[in-house]
Amino acid sequence: MTATTIGVAVGAVLAVTWIALGFWAFVLVAIAMLAGAAIGRVVEGRVDVRALADAFRGSRSSS
Repeated sequence: MTATTIGVAVGAVLAVTWIALGFWAFVLVAIAMLAGAAIGRVVEGRVDVRALADAFRGSRSSS
């Protein structure tokens, strides 16, 4: 799947959610999609959780 295809699918899901269930359901679905994408990146190893935690804590590395 290309990024364009995924983007169209995500947009379609969000649009149908908004139309069928309303704005707040749309927001909830969007947040769930973002959380799922973040978890997927961590599982794939694309995001270094320790480095991310250090960045949020304000820790700096010497490397």
